[in-house]
Amino acid sequence: MGNKIQHPVKKTMSLISGCGKNNSTIILLYLITNKTSMKLLKNCEVYAPELLGKKDILIGAGKILAIADKLEQPAGWDVEVIDCTGLKAVPGFIDGHVHIAGAGGEGGPATRTPELKLSQLVEAGVTSVIGCLGTDGMTRSVESVLMKAKGLRAEGVSCWIYTGAYQVPTPTITGEIGKDIATIDEVIGVGEIALSDHRSSWPNTDELIRITEHARVGGMLGGKAGIVNIHLGDQESNPFQPLYDVIERSQKMLKLTQFVPTHCNRNDYTLEYAKEYGKKGGLVDITTSSYPYFPEYEVKPSKCLKILTDAGVPLENITFTSDACGSLPGFDAQGNLVKLEMGMPSANLRELMDAVNEEGWPLEKAVKVLTSNPADIFKLKNKGRIAVGKDADIVLLKGNEINHVIALSEFMMRDKKVIKKGSYE
Repeated sequence: MGNKIQHPVKKTMSLISGCGKNNSTIILLYLITNKTSMKLLKNCEVYAPELLGKKDILIGAGKILAIADKLEQPAGWDVEVIDCTGLKAVPGFIDGHVHIAGAGGEGGPATRTPELKLSQLVEAGVTSVIGCLGTDGMTRSVESVLMKAKGLRAEGVSCWIYTGAYQVPTPTITGEIGKDIATIDEVIGVGEIALSDHRSSWPNTDELIRITEHARVGGMLGGKAGIVNIHLGDQESNPFQPLYDVIERSQKMLKLTQFVPTHCNRNDYTLEYAKEYGKKGGLVDITTSSYPYFPEYEVKPSKCLKILTDAGVPLENITFTSDACGSLPGFDAQGNLVKLEMGMPSANLRELMDAVNEEGWPLEKAVKVLTSNPADIFKLKNKGRIAVGKDADIVLLKGNEINHVIALSEFMMRDKKVIKKGSYE
């Protein structure tokens, strides 16, 4: 990228004279090797996620190039100007738990869920997604999840995956959890490992320590988070206990923050345990897509923010994920499947807006559970914030609805119409 620099610094500075003198902007524009088209978003109300007020945002070459009260079109460059008056700009949403290659199958072969479609992400404002395998690590493979992730990247969004599945020993690509994480770009952790669930392999503490340690070291070597994603079941005794046991057995050399237990709102008693877990520094992930289907059990995600933070859980430790394309099964007391639904990414937006409109949360705080919080937890350093130098992933809201979606500086949705779809949509 930097081997064909044509503009001396002086000329570059004159070209962007209307953009102010932000040094980061100068460097980024200087590194653009040709006259790459840019977009100038005018008059946005920016939530970065903190409220910045009305700003203009210049984007191009996949990055946010400038943010200021007023930016003029840089002379000599191909710039499209978009009037965003009345729109709220928030970072593109990060969905950290999606069955991108399909999942399910608890009711037999006909109940396997289909692969995720690109348009399902776009219409939900999701510009970054983390894929996982799930229940079926027996007839599905981590390789299929990896190839789906590569496909989504090629289609214009950012995507990573977990190696592994519910089962222990868990399936991998190279034969080792740590090697997958260290050597495969898309792999950032392992999961979802099932605990406290009738579909779990019921790993013992030593097995969980080995999984966690291999993920941690693989993450260190690969410069990644090395997260262990936990499918949390609904056993009535403390479902988090296996994670506490790992910390104690490792003499606290391993930390709760390496785990992301999901489905923490699956019932009221699990959420009660999640309060204590979060207060001790653990991460708490709330599943958004299951509430409409299981209202008799699930705690509505939009309400969980207040419940958890009132109990003393730091907001930064809370995330929302959709569990999209995952099957949402209901079982009777004998373990028989009696109900089956499928999650969708759009549940994240619904619960975010309900947190704002029904629970009274300021948008700049509520949106963290889909933006800066997962970006920090998963070490996605260029995601989750609207700031100079970050990836240009921006969702523009009009009221409770999405008006535009921009991923890596390209429009995916414009004027409420999805304009970028997958290859077979």
